[in-house]
Amino acid sequence: MTKSALIVGVSGIVGSAAAALLASEGWEVAGLARRAVAQDGVAAVTADLEDRASLDRALAGLSPDLVVLSTWMRRPTEAEMVRVNGDAVRDLLAALAPAGSVRHVALVTGLKHYLGPFEAYGSGTLPPTPFREDQDRLDLANFYYAQEDALFEAAARDGFAWSVHRPHTIIGKAVGNAMNMGTTLAVYASLCRETGRPFVFPGSAVQWNGLTDMTDASVLARQILWAATTPAAADEAFNVVNGDVFRWSWMWGRIAEWFGLTPAPFDGTVRPLTEQMAQDAPIWAEVARRHGLAEADLSRLASPWHTDGDLGRPVEVVTDMSKSRRLGFSAYEATDEAFFALFARLRADRLIP
Repeated sequence: MTKSALIVGVSGIVGSAAAALLASEGWEVAGLARRAVAQDGVAAVTADLEDRASLDRALAGLSPDLVVLSTWMRRPTEAEMVRVNGDAVRDLLAALAPAGSVRHVALVTGLKHYLGPFEAYGSGTLPPTPFREDQDRLDLANFYYAQEDALFEAAARDGFAWSVHRPHTIIGKAVGNAMNMGTTLAVYASLCRETGRPFVFPGSAVQWNGLTDMTDASVLARQILWAATTPAAADEAFNVVNGDVFRWSWMWGRIAEWFGLTPAPFDGTVRPLTEQMAQDAPIWAEVARRHGLAEADLSRLASPWHTDGDLGRPVEVVTDMSKSRRLGFSAYEATDEAFFALFARLRADRLIP
């Protein structure tokens, strides 16, 4: 490879982490987003994934040998998401095809591959945990499957290698991100501290008591780079988590301690963040004014609906990483330390008080 990369979705948690890692490793990096994004060592490319002409114009003259697909578009129904997200992958790779430069494409999806789409999340007959990459697809429409199929079609046509990466609830920084548990919990904890409200676990007893795992964005970025540069990893799908497991009954106390809070006792009642934070937008705006924060719009920082989906699941979720471990991928991150690093970064960037 000539060490040239295109990151699609560079403004998101995964895209920004992948771009930062590749740039630090000496890659020439271009980052595509709907709106231009300033990031050190990354050339901004502005394009609309739903507009093929926009893609053709934006990508003319680019010749990346690594493409990282780390974005998706939300729609009201899964059928619409299948169409829109499958077409986006198909059109982007078709727009890059004339250059003939692409050697590897990494697609980032997630555990909805095993747990089902938003419309049927965590319900029905699910594969046993820990989830393994060779488990069959669910018999449900799923935009992750549509993205994979578009990737496989293009790889067969254009002759590049591919990898699929399936993280579990990513920890990382991205303002305006639709799925952002780490920042959501940081904002919620900050609101509890500022208002004196109890720091109440919002999820289910299964999540409180059961084992789970998560994925730091830096670990995912390292797996993407490893897969793109390791011949044995070509044309494979990989789960990716930090490498530890924990129970939320322990992690909730760790997060509370970082913010100087005492966690409220958990009585088994689900108290979703969408309800707890429903009236918090003006309160956050006042907190932001008082502390001189960089973002006063609560909706740009917190995604309670997504955090509720993860913490309210009625099933235990643990992810097997044996496949990539056997092939030599060894990155590890303690999940509490990943949370703490994110919280410190949010505070340094004046996103939380």
